[in-house]
Amino acid sequence: MTGPFTGGCQCGAVRFACESLGRASLCHCRMCQKAFGSYFAPLASAEGLTWTRGAPKHFQSSNVVRRGFCADCGTPLTYEYPGGVELALGAFDDPAALPPVIQMGLESRMPFFADLAGLPTRTPAEQEKVAGFYASVVSHQHPDHDTDAWPPARTSAS
Repeated sequence: MTGPFTGGCQCGAVRFACESLGRASLCHCRMCQKAFGSYFAPLASAEGLTWTRGAPKHFQSSNVVRRGFCADCGTPLTYEYPGGVELALGAFDDPAALPPVIQMGLESRMPFFADLAGLPTRTPAEQEKVAGFYASVVSHQHPDHDTDAWPPARTSAS
């Protein structure tokens, strides 16, 4: 896939751009589960990667792989190995445009993974109960686009 593609961490301290992406994948291996704090890691190989704001901190998760993340908010960003760099799909500004096309590490895939899409959702009555809470949430996450500066200047109330 050819870009440009942009993205970054949830707090905005680290932003990136890349020229193109390889196939998008889901890795179920135990290392990726732990690195993402999730059942799998969604990744795609990146070409022409540029850090446009800040840079990730790294953790050497094995003798051949290091993982990049935002030191401020903890967002997983990279999977780096001798063959290249893969970026976390959820960190892209438009992750819906990057559907996975392959799964790997199936030996560690959660046995219930195939059933997740069939789980029930909240009823309309349950949704109504939490609507006030959701309406009160003010996001402090970086928006899904590049900004000249982040965080925005805070104004004081007089």
